[in-house]
Amino acid sequence: MKTILQTALASLASLMIALASMNTAQAHDAASETIAPVMKQAIPEAPGKNVLIATVTFAPGQASEPHMHKGSVFAYVTQGHIESQIEGSPARTYGPGEAWYEPPGSRHLLARNVSATEPAQILVFAVAGEHDAIKQPIPH
Repeated sequence: MKTILQTALASLASLMIALASMNTAQAHDAASETIAPVMKQAIPEAPGKNVLIATVTFAPGQASEPHMHKGSVFAYVTQGHIESQIEGSPARTYGPGEAWYEPPGSRHLLARNVSATEPAQILVFAVAGEHDAIKQPIPH
């Protein structure tokens, strides 16, 4: 049990360092949303897969660039209102307590804070391969 806990803590520390460096890079680019890691955990019943949980904060009017994820993503709005669109579906605005799902490999064309004056935040729960990037730009 102690070894499992130590391994989990080491994995979480590695994720925190990796995502913290991502956040540092994003802090210099006001156009990028801020990603703050909460936890990373290997899934024993799905070898090679991890669950990643993070908060994503959007400044007023801010939008993420179109992107995709290799694994499933669940997003839950904790603050403000986010307009989101997955390729093949209409754009929809989600408020606090609402959530959406992004299937593996889907193209997330739009994620933006609809408010010009208030921040917005989502809690993201993602399933990813052990070495997969949390999000990837959509190839042109």
